[in-house]
Amino acid sequence: MARSRANLKVISPPSPPKARAAAPAPAPANATERIVESITTAIVERRLMPGTKLAEQQIADIFKVSRTLVRQALNQLSRDHLVTLEPARGAFVATPSIEEARQVFEVRKMVEAAMVKQLCAVITDAQVADLRAHLKQEAAAVARTDVTGRTRLLADFHVVLALMLGNQVLADLLADLLRRCSLIALMYQSSHSAEHSADEHVAIVEALAARDARAATRLMDSHLGNVERNLRTQPRVTDLGAALNPT
Repeated sequence: MARSRANLKVISPPSPPKARAAAPAPAPANATERIVESITTAIVERRLMPGTKLAEQQIADIFKVSRTLVRQALNQLSRDHLVTLEPARGAFVATPSIEEARQVFEVRKMVEAAMVKQLCAVITDAQVADLRAHLKQEAAAVARTDVTGRTRLLADFHVVLALMLGNQVLADLLADLLRRCSLIALMYQSSHSAEHSADEHVAIVEALAARDARAATRLMDSHLGNVERNLRTQPRVTDLGAALNPT
């Protein structure tokens, strides 16, 4: 991740001696998006844990922007349910409750059961091959205890299924739900659960390959139920600077 903006040289025709124009600052919208993307990525990749305080000045210093832009980014993240804004206390990475986790998984079960049922009717052999290649990446990440890699790959699996239906709205909906699930997993999911998730993905793909809609639906429902049941209850908090400035 870049930590500072490059200085852009402004070249102009000869003119009476004047101070050279300063390099233009990034557009506010772009700077805000950069902060949003960085914090979201840090959450998904398990570098930024639930309950971590998001100090405006520290973030402004990291990204070399004003606190106004940081505040805009935090407001957007709050609308995405990734950040909690508390009066007189500031912003914190959201700490989803067990009840919220239950509701998120309930929605995912409804959406993803219908998704795999529909996918069984249209999936191609090439798409099955792509899914199997994805499974190999998951297995490799789990085997080398790559927490960042396995977290992203296990989540991406579900979005990939939606994209194979050609339904971008569904893919976007799942991506939003999975970002919220990333926080839930950060707080409550163990590495043992991650290994089981990878194995269950294999079973789902085999059902899709067989075009067995009943099995695929049952396996997806069982998979999401197992993930929910295997949640732990002891969150941990990490350092904001280290999370947004990974080495």
